[in-house]
Amino acid sequence: MQDGPGERSRRRTGEPDAVRDAFEQSPGALAAFAGAEHRVVAANHAYRALFGRTDFVGLPVREVFPEVEGQQVIELLDRVYATGVPEVGREWRLQLADADGVRRDTWIDFVVTARRAPGGAVVGVLGSVTDVTEQVRQRHDAQARAAVAEQRFAAARDVIATLQRELLPPGLPVLPAVEIAASYLLADAGTTAGGDWFDALALPDGRVALVVGDVVGHGVVASATMGQLRAVLGERLRATGGDVVAALGAVDRMADHLPGARTATVGVAVLDPATGALTYVTAGHPPPLLVPADAEARYLPTTGGGPLGTGAAFPTARAQLDVGDLLLIYSDGVLERPGRDPRTSGVELARVAADTAAGRSFAADGESPAERVCTQALELLVRATGHTDDITLLAAGRRHPVADLELTAPAEPRTLAAVRRALRSWLRGIGAGEDTVSDVAHAVGELVTNAVEHAYPDDDARRTDPEAVRLDATVTPTGVLRLAVRDRGRWLAADRDTDAGPLPGADRGRGLEMSTALIDRLTVDRGDGDGSRGTTATVEHRLTRPARLLSTAELIADDPARHAERADPALLLVLDEPRDAADDVARVRVDGPVDAVTAEQLHTALSHRTRGGTRPLIVDLTGVTHLGSAGVSALFAARRSAMRTTDGEPALVLHAPVGSVADHVLTLVGLPHVTEDPAGSAQA
Repeated sequence: MQDGPGERSRRRTGEPDAVRDAFEQSPGALAAFAGAEHRVVAANHAYRALFGRTDFVGLPVREVFPEVEGQQVIELLDRVYATGVPEVGREWRLQLADADGVRRDTWIDFVVTARRAPGGAVVGVLGSVTDVTEQVRQRHDAQARAAVAEQRFAAARDVIATLQRELLPPGLPVLPAVEIAASYLLADAGTTAGGDWFDALALPDGRVALVVGDVVGHGVVASATMGQLRAVLGERLRATGGDVVAALGAVDRMADHLPGARTATVGVAVLDPATGALTYVTAGHPPPLLVPADAEARYLPTTGGGPLGTGAAFPTARAQLDVGDLLLIYSDGVLERPGRDPRTSGVELARVAADTAAGRSFAADGESPAERVCTQALELLVRATGHTDDITLLAAGRRHPVADLELTAPAEPRTLAAVRRALRSWLRGIGAGEDTVSDVAHAVGELVTNAVEHAYPDDDARRTDPEAVRLDATVTPTGVLRLAVRDRGRWLAADRDTDAGPLPGADRGRGLEMSTALIDRLTVDRGDGDGSRGTTATVEHRLTRPARLLSTAELIADDPARHAERADPALLLVLDEPRDAADDVARVRVDGPVDAVTAEQLHTALSHRTRGGTRPLIVDLTGVTHLGSAGVSALFAARRSAMRTTDGEPALVLHAPVGSVADHVLTLVGLPHVTEDPAGSAQA
């Protein structure tokens, strides 16, 4: 038979050899498989090099690469052979065995298509494979380095936040006729501490000094300088009775010997809450913003003073704040936001501050105008532009003085929860922070408990008198709570609990110890002992509320817990918690107040669940809203009677997370507990 013209042409051009050479020299790894067993019928040089073998032509894939069984490779070839539909994969990880049988990770990109006969029937598959192992490993290494860098960045930010918290005031004063709030927003860029600071100082004459300062630069030097300036300026303002010029003169002289303080700017204002009279200085600092209750916000005139260490004078200016007006002092970071010139930023700040102070922005129940300006205004301004510098806002809003608290109640157990609720509500209305509210409520709760339990031991008529116990509370112009708990009975000496006294509440002396530890000062006037004058316990405690030190993420992610008030229900619940079948340690959760009324309930519940102390138990105190001395005694008694573990520790574990009411009280009284969930472990 003679060759046809096509065959003669292919022979003349050497086409089969050219195709073979192209297949062999292709940089991509190519292989052809035949039949349902996927026998290798062709594989180019790149394919052989990729898999390090040359002896697989004619063998089924399962024999060539037995290690890929279970890695979805055979299933992939089966699908393409059965359906004729190509499949593509990216960065598939395979474990292939080397010559020594050791598996190694290889990542591939691939395309698998069907091989068809001239009639269209699928007779095999074609595979194109690209080894991307090096690229994947490089990316994984880069990701690992990025993760380490991110961890280091986060750790650095934590250090910065801790440093700033230590250098800034721990709390703001709570005053009867002015509400004060502050926020410090860390710069987005970098991991260096800033030089902004703020302060709010209750002066001896009832006025309040408001300070915002800004040290040039960032880093440890700027923060250290800021801390020194804040300390000296605060001390001088107190010592001089609010003489702004004299106080600034002291820190100005300090700047001559502290290079980092030179050109630092300071805005200082001294407000008389009773009259609204305001004296202020802008020492190189942006002017204060006045947000009236019934007019447009406006900037007060600058006083012409220069930065510290420049030899400038510190002239003062005066203004007037009416009830309902708000004063905002700020650092220039809020004006120097990206994409905004100072004039545009100033207009924005005034408008947004007015809107948030008036409650026209976000709903936030329980927040004062000063709080809204320091949180909502900051969020609204920063979300539009971002920020590259620290931003500090300090706001003071004048208000009508808060009325004093006056309560009378019978000397009965039901009095305890009612008095606590009324006291907490009043303290929150003044503006005290939740930690302060909790401390005062615990301390005063012990004093009321003493009056209820001891004042009238043998006189039912006097005990049920609706005025048997009296509580009076006021806040002085300097921010000190003065509170008195009075009864008309007689003082009974307390016997301290011993190991032999397991009943809850037996150690009556612990309540006064707790009260003394929780507040600044406690005095007890026991009267003359015969009941003619009764007993008066007097509390003095400086009220504060926290300022907010924020990152951008914390600013934008509004935390509902920030607005939430710690409830103090009357009902105590002790409920069994579900546990794994493998966990032989029982768990209970305690929710509600544990006081003189409910301590016996807790004592009984723990005794029942431990079978008199013979079984291990985990007691979750996360939901405890009030833990009085009677409750503490019940927990001490439960631990004393509990069986011991192999290392001699009680098999009753108390769990109280960090920041919880129970953690605070148990730490105070030295009762061992764990702050992390023991997760079934009975080891304390």
